[in-house]
This record gives sequence, structure tokens and C-alpha cells, in this order.
Amino acid sequence: MSHLRESATFNRATIHEIQRAAATGVYDIRGWGAKRSLPHFDDLLFLGASMSRYPLEGYRESCGTDVVLGGRHAEFPLHLDIPVTIAGMSFGALSAQAKEALGRGASEVGTSTTTGDGGMTPEERGQSKHLVYQYLPSRYGMNPDDLRRADAIEIVLGQGAKPGGGGMLLGQKINARVAAMRTLPQGIDQRSACRHPDWTGPDDLTIKIQELREITDHEKPIYVKVGASRTYYDVKLAVHAGADVVVVDGMQGGTAATQDVFIEHVGIPTLAALPQAVQALQELGVHRQGPEGVQLIVSGGIRSGADVAKALALGADAVAIGTAALIALGDNDPRYQAEYEALGSAAGFYDDFQDGRDPAGITTQDPTLSARLDPVEAGRRLANYLRVLTMEAQTIARACGKAHVTHLEPEDLVAVTIEAAAMARVPLAGTSWIPGSGL
Repeated sequence: MSHLRESATFNRATIHEIQRAAATGVYDIRGWGAKRSLPHFDDLLFLGASMSRYPLEGYRESCGTDVVLGGRHAEFPLHLDIPVTIAGMSFGALSAQAKEALGRGASEVGTSTTTGDGGMTPEERGQSKHLVYQYLPSRYGMNPDDLRRADAIEIVLGQGAKPGGGGMLLGQKINARVAAMRTLPQGIDQRSACRHPDWTGPDDLTIKIQELREITDHEKPIYVKVGASRTYYDVKLAVHAGADVVVVDGMQGGTAATQDVFIEHVGIPTLAALPQAVQALQELGVHRQGPEGVQLIVSGGIRSGADVAKALALGADAVAIGTAALIALGDNDPRYQAEYEALGSAAGFYDDFQDGRDPAGITTQDPTLSARLDPVEAGRRLANYLRVLTMEAQTIARACGKAHVTHLEPEDLVAVTIEAAAMARVPLAGTSWIPGSGL
């Protein structure tokens, strides 16, 4: 058999998908985000201080991590202790225990979490020091009283895994409580709209932002979230519409459930989107202008403190994590290996979040499975992970001579591939060449 050669075009994964499609006649739905290899933060390196730069002494010289979000128009901007936030993941997609754990973990380290589609649960609001309320096209669970109880509002125009597409929540996850919150029939598949029903462009968005400010007495910051695609133009329009904070979600961002073809073939990598967003903000004169400017949050494939530091160096004010937060809670834990295998998967590979059979009790509404997740213990694990991300980012910032993690800048970075150098707009390592810049 040694003479057999696998086709690069029709490899085993491709053959399996063709066979699955031919056998079932339905497209594949899954979570977990893009699995294809894409230029990412791993393709960038920091230039630590040596002779020409002066490093800070580790742990003895301070390096700040706090960030203020939403001071442009809001009376009460968010003051976070760390620049890592929790992205929107809905109750329905996640269990009530998971939502509570996210609130506990984020609050323990002084950062924010986000509701996701489907409304605000008492568990999440009760355990979240800073809670961002997502306002999505579906309006599922939308409640003006909850808007007022939130600490910020995030208008979602798109997600990184599916810009231009709506979400899915399959019937097996729509139990009585989820159905009541979303005003849906129990047990019936739900598809969220791909666009908001009451506006068709940036002028209408301006009106909607003003409505939300009036509902909340101009107290709450208003975020606008876009899936990374035409990022430069989308960010400019969001700022003109009145956003206090812009959230850009790259295509490595995860999702509870959408079409595999969407996840892998729509949108652009986080690394490509971030510099475009920064350029748009700089041209409008609102980038890194303190609380009165427009802050940029970037999400989509953030895994480590190095990723956090690189995103900040490229111009983000904060990052958001979703998939990594679920892993910290206990998603894909090896202790459930036998049960993952029974579902046709394995620990570290499970991505059928839409099925509601998650052995870890995180992406399920099954009461027996969800009871496995202890919100207190899971929240502690998440808090530990967030602390590690923050300390790693601080370690890198000190090595580059920075007294605050947001003082990192593109000058501190080089790329090890031409693609990453072109996307991130930093030099190829060992050269002064930035591909595409003409320099």
C-alpha cells in the first residue's frame, strides 16, 4: 500500500464530506469555527528589548492592564481590569449553568461577559459584574427592561463565522424555558434573521442607536459588532452611526451552529481584518484617543496571552474570547472521552454543539447533562485562564519596555510569512519590507 498517494484536492476529509452529502442530502451543521489553516497571530513575533530598547523588570515594575470602553457618548462607560472580555454566547446555545459560570469567571477578574441571542437570564445577570446585552436581528428575548439592566448594549450586525448569515438553534435545544424566553414553539428549529428588520443602511442604524440611548437614558455604551469581511468600510459606517465601541469578529470565530460551508468559506481572517479596522478609526481621528475615542474589540481565534498582546500591538483596545472560554469551562474534557466516542467524536474534536448532547453539560439543554457542570468550579477555571492570558500579555509588554499592555505597537512586531506581513502590515522578519506597502 506504500505506493498509494492521497490527492491534495480530494483528500480523505473531502471524500468523506461528499459521501456524507450524497447519503443524507443535507448540508453539514457544526460549531467550533473555521478549521482550515489561515494566517494568524502565530505568524507574528515580538521584538523584545535588548540594547536599543530598555525592558521593564518582570513583576517588580508595574504594567497596567485596565481599559475603559464606551466613554464617547455614554455617561457610564465600562471600566475593566483586564483587556480580555467574554464574547456573546446565548442561553439556548449554552446551558444556564454555563452562562452562570461565564459571569462568575469574568466577574472574578473584573471583566465583562455578553448575553448572546435569546435574552438575559437571572443566573447570568446575577453573577456578572459587567454584562453586555446583545441586540440581534432576531430580537429573541429582547426586553427594554433588560436593556436598562445591562451595562452596555452590543448591536450585532454580523459574526465572524457567518457574516451575512443568521444563526441556528435546533429544536432539540429549544426546551420550555428557551421557548418562553424567545417566544418560540418548543422543539422546533429556529433560524435567526441575517439582517435587522427595521433598517437597511447606516442612516437607519444611526436612528436605532439614538433610540437605544433614549431607552437607557444615555447611560450605556453602545457597541456595534461586525463579522470581518468589508471591515474598513463597515467600521467607518459604524463610527458615523454613533458607535462608542466597534467589535470586529474574524472568521476564526466560533459559533454554536451554522453551515460548515459558511464557516470555512465566508469572511476574512482576524489578522487581515484588524489593521483595516485600525486604519478606519485612525482616518476618523478616533483611534486610541482615550475614553472619548472609539474603542476596538477584536475576536476570532484568541487563545493565549501572546494572541492578546499581538492584537493589542496591532491596535485593538481589548479582545473577546468565546471558544477558548468554553474550553476553560470544561468543553472537550478528556474525562468524557468514552461519551464523546459514543457520539462519533473524541475529546478535543467534538464540534456538534447544535445537537444538545454535550457530555460536558455546556452546549446542551438536557437537564441531566447540564447538571454535570458546576458553575462555581467552572467559573473558577475560567478566571484562572483569564489571569494567565493577562499575565502572559504583561510579560510580553514588559519585555518590549511597555508600562501598559496597550502601549504595545506595530513597531514591536515582525512577521515570519509574507502573507502575515502583508495582512498585519508589519515587516517580514530580518527585513524592513512590508509586502504591498511599496516600502
